[in-house]
Amino acid sequence: MIISKWPAAAVCGLVATLAVGLFPPAAAAADEPTGKPAPKVDLVLDVSGSMRTRDIDGQSRMAAAKQAFNEVLDAVPQEVELGIRTLGADYPGKDTKVGCKDTKQLYPVGPLDRTEAKTAVATLAPTGWTPIGPALLGAADDLEGDGDATRRIVLITDGEDTCAPLDPCEVAREIAAKGIHLTIDTLGLVPDDKTRRQLTCIAEATGGTFTSVQHTDELSRRVTQLVDRAADPVVTPVATEGAARCADAPRIKPGLYSDREKFSEHRWYRVDVLPGQELRASVSVGADRAVNPDYGVLLRAVTVHGREIVRGSEAGDGRTDVISSGLRYPKPPVDNEDEVKPAAETVCLQVSNAFSAPASVKTTPGLPVELTVDLVDSPDEPSDLAAFGLGRGWWLLGTLALTGLVAGLLWGWLSRLRLVWRSN
Repeated sequence: MIISKWPAAAVCGLVATLAVGLFPPAAAAADEPTGKPAPKVDLVLDVSGSMRTRDIDGQSRMAAAKQAFNEVLDAVPQEVELGIRTLGADYPGKDTKVGCKDTKQLYPVGPLDRTEAKTAVATLAPTGWTPIGPALLGAADDLEGDGDATRRIVLITDGEDTCAPLDPCEVAREIAAKGIHLTIDTLGLVPDDKTRRQLTCIAEATGGTFTSVQHTDELSRRVTQLVDRAADPVVTPVATEGAARCADAPRIKPGLYSDREKFSEHRWYRVDVLPGQELRASVSVGADRAVNPDYGVLLRAVTVHGREIVRGSEAGDGRTDVISSGLRYPKPPVDNEDEVKPAAETVCLQVSNAFSAPASVKTTPGLPVELTVDLVDSPDEPSDLAAFGLGRGWWLLGTLALTGLVAGLLWGWLSRLRLVWRSN
């Protein structure tokens, strides 16, 4: 009976092979909408007067940027929607109000016409000011649209912002605080220390990167990497907002979440844990500005009645970019799982930070927070892992007490023998 089925299977295989040859899967898939919004990238290029400086591979910074842009535009993935914005490209005068508005969209964010984009870049000539803050605000507007789309601003400049008091670091923090998951990467062309500090601050505020560029090929390679990263991003956190108490906290599921927390603030979130599951949670708080030494982060799992289940904490006293902590809470399964539908336990997660800042540092918006929540199968015999790991100190305390008692008795006995020996 098994042998008689082979001819039929062979015929089916042959038909399937012919079907694949006549109708390639790629062609069929191309006609089906993926439902995923296209990633968006806005390249922001400094065209200020200082870009005339000739210190990159024997040519001007502007020439190096144009050459790199041509190579980048040739390599942009098909699925990426790309745009180009300039700053300092039009106004050569000395009027601050006019010069600090000199930013425009050179090529709109959308499907890329490589020839048209290259032609637009070729017309640029170093001209005016360096309004980085206004340019970032404009680029954020350029990238408005699909809420779930990956958004990336790549800023290329050779100097610091010249349009104070609009601080580009504060602009970047305000953009990050909107919860739209827009990342700003910065590239400094032969930057000095002051420019390096400002560009690093802008990047850190949104979880981006800063790169110092000394050569044309470095610029081309790095921008291409960042565009590719937008096309194939890591997991994007879901924006949420914790509450001041557990009763009002948002109910969250396994995943990655982002929030903003004021200095020395407590925020609450709720997670439902079924019997037989283990809750695993971790939190990271970023220091995206100057902070005072001695800081910490606390993550607590608490019942709805206020009883603490388990906690994780971490502290530091030096310069840091991020501080993290985590916890695990295994919930044992019910005995008669077939007869009784297991009820979920609501666990309240409290995220607290102990950061403070110098008086000169703005405390708004709050510090960036990333909260990771996962629910996995609980161990066969869940127990208080913290206690057995000496996390609560009971085992350590008992061991020290017993050791001290034995050592005291032994020392007393030896001392008594020594005294008797001397007396005799």
